[in-house]
Formats: sequence, C-alpha cells, structure tokens
Amino acid sequence: MAESTEEGNRESKEAAHLETRQKPEEWTMKKHLAVTLALIISLSLASCGGSSEHIKAEGRTAGASAGDEDGTYPAQNVSGIVPWGAGGGTDSLMRPLSVLAEKKLGRSIVIRNMTGAAGTVAAQYVYDAAADGYHLLMGAENPVLYDVLKLSDLTYERFDCIYLIGDETVGITVGKGSPYQSFSALIDAAGKAPGTIKLATTGTGGMPWEVGALITSVTGASFNQVPYDSDASAKMAVISGECDFTVCKLQSGMEDWKAGDLDFLCLFSKEPVEMMKGVPLITAEYPDFEPYLPWGPFYGVFVKEGTDPFVEATLAHAFSEAGLDPGYQDMLKNLNVHFLGYTGEHANTYLSSWREHTVAALKSSGAIQ
Repeated sequence: MAESTEEGNRESKEAAHLETRQKPEEWTMKKHLAVTLALIISLSLASCGGSSEHIKAEGRTAGASAGDEDGTYPAQNVSGIVPWGAGGGTDSLMRPLSVLAEKKLGRSIVIRNMTGAAGTVAAQYVYDAAADGYHLLMGAENPVLYDVLKLSDLTYERFDCIYLIGDETVGITVGKGSPYQSFSALIDAAGKAPGTIKLATTGTGGMPWEVGALITSVTGASFNQVPYDSDASAKMAVISGECDFTVCKLQSGMEDWKAGDLDFLCLFSKEPVEMMKGVPLITAEYPDFEPYLPWGPFYGVFVKEGTDPFVEATLAHAFSEAGLDPGYQDMLKNLNVHFLGYTGEHANTYLSSWREHTVAALKSSGAIQ
C-alpha cells in the first residue's frame, strides 16, 4: 500500500475515495459472480491459516489451469510480468512481495520486466496467455486510463484484481545544482520558453505524463516531454542533467533526496509528509491545484478475466498474507507507501473510484476529451 500524520493522510484519502465510489454497472455485472465465489473461498482459506503446500482444487471449471491434471494449483512456477523497468517503483514493490507470496504458494514467482508503450505490451502479453493463474500482471495505475488515452482496450476491466498493495504521494523533482530552486521558478522558465524545459516521463499515460498534464492545465506551462522505460530511468535522467525535472514517487526519490542528489521542489499532495516537513505542498504557490488532490499512483496484482475463482482466491490469500508481513509493512512505511491490502469487491470499488476521479481531472485539464 503509523504515525499520526500518516494515519491522518490515510483517513483523508480513504474518505475522498468513498465520496466517489459509484461502481459502473457493466463492471459490477461482469465480475460479481466470480468475485463472490473467490471471496467465499478466500475466507475459508484464511480460517485455515497460511500454507506452503499446494491446495487441492475440487469442482474446478472446465477450462481452468490447463495442464493441472491432478487438480492442484499451482502445479508449476508462476510468471510475474512487471510493465516497467527493473529498479523502478513498481518493480521495487513487486519483487519482495513475490518472495513472500511464493512461500505461501509453494512455487516460485518468476519476475520478468516487460517494458514498452506505457505498460500496454505487458498487459497484452498477460491477456494473450491462458486464464490459468500462471501469468500475473504486476502493475501500477496506468491500465485504468488506456482506453481514454486511446492506447489500448485492455484496461483493468479486462482483468481481475488479485491484490492492491497501496498508493502513494508524488513530488516535482530537479537534480542537484538545478537553476530552478522552486516550483514557481520552473514554471516561470517554461512560460518564457514554451516547450524547451525537459520533463522526463515514462511515456503517454505514465504517472509523470499525467501530472504534467495537470500542471499544464493549471499553470499554462508546456514542456518538452522525454520518455524513458521506467520512473527510475526518468529520475536518473534528471540527476544526470539530461532532463530538467520529473514527477517522482516518494519511494523512488527518497534516498536520492536524502543523499542530496535530488531536490523535491514541492509535493503533489493536500497534506504534508512527516519525513519531508521542509518540502512545500504544490498548493502553497498554486492553490488552483486543490481540485485535483488527493491523487497518486497505486500498485496491484492482476490476472486475466475468466480465471478460475479458486485460483484467484488461492493467489489472493497468498498475496494478502505476504502483504501483512511485518518486514514488508516496515518497507512500505519507510517508502511512504500508503497500505491498502484490498482484494475482491473492495479492490474493484477502489479502481472504479480512482478512474472516475482521474478521468474527471484529466478532462478538466484538457489532456483528454
């Protein structure tokens, strides 16, 4: 996905989500039965406690888990497909979580980074595979917007959510020695020379692009957007001086900020972050960002639609247990990732709310029609 400030952040963010939780009817009709069955089985598994042994599946559907002739899942290792580069924010959360989850599954989760086209390459790869639970899409928020950005029809409505890890705050960052020592200075420079200030992004539909669109809407500034394969690569482009700034997740930029290699000009947040008290909020200089907040990327594990409910429940149980591991919880806290731990209908409601909130903001900004 605590100290008092973090708890306040979590409650305010959840309250904001609750205000917009009106789930689209087609999503509800499409997934209600499978989710209900998965939750029932998941609760049964939880009551029995975690196990690293394979779980016997009785009464399986006809097309589920092809090749599992003895009715077990998992009968082989599982592939975890990460749409972004190694060392990026998504990758850094998925690898340790997978190590913990595979102990519950009794099989290895083999992580593969498959970059390209804002994550659509990875999404297509997982969707083209069998709906058998052996190919996991371990991604971030990007597929929620694929259709409205005309990138792909494979939004998360075409996948079933196994587990939502958490969401987080992002900030506007520049490299050490940057001539821009405040967000307003950066915007002023962009206003004087439109399209010359370089914004390192992860491509159209990536998180820096999304925030960049909102910045353009509020300030009128335009940038020369330079795409990279991950937020880690985009960050390094800024540290090296190749680009002027980027939008960085706190978990990705925290250590570089502490080391003095990266400077957070402001946080894209309504509330201050305890460990970064000296960094101003974006609304301090530009109050017009208020309607777009709170906002931030999230991370989750997904399977292709039509996967057997028992398989989904087995995976959900394993990842839920992994997410609650004290060591993993400490890591999330240190990275300032707000823990969610959602499965089933709770996860679907969050996804629906996030989409509604973000699409409305991007339409208001003029980034999409």
